[in-house]
Amino acid sequence: MAALSADASAAARILAAIRDVPHGAVAGYGQIARRAGLPGRARMVARLLAGNDDPTLPWHRILRSDGRIAFPPASKGHREQARRLRAEGVVVANGRVRMPRSDHEDLDAALWGPEGA
Repeated sequence: MAALSADASAAARILAAIRDVPHGAVAGYGQIARRAGLPGRARMVARLLAGNDDPTLPWHRILRSDGRIAFPPASKGHREQARRLRAEGVVVANGRVRMPRSDHEDLDAALWGPEGA
């Protein structure tokens, strides 16, 4: 029973971290795991997203650590994720987004706006 409770707590923290990614920003699976207090659990984030059916969750903002969309190129999921990112002003080139150099850079941009703005 305690394991079930721990899994539910971890899932809730991951979902909260995903919801905290601002409009027009992106994060990697590992970044989300760290923000949820689960370092090294990027695959758990991916599994949770794969089974998610909440249409309000901004799943499209979560990418691989190198900025690539995780769906296979030319797949429906790949096209939809790229479309949603572009609709938020995110530049997607060849299925890839420029990732912030660190969590701090992403946080600074969210708090203070893009560098040079």
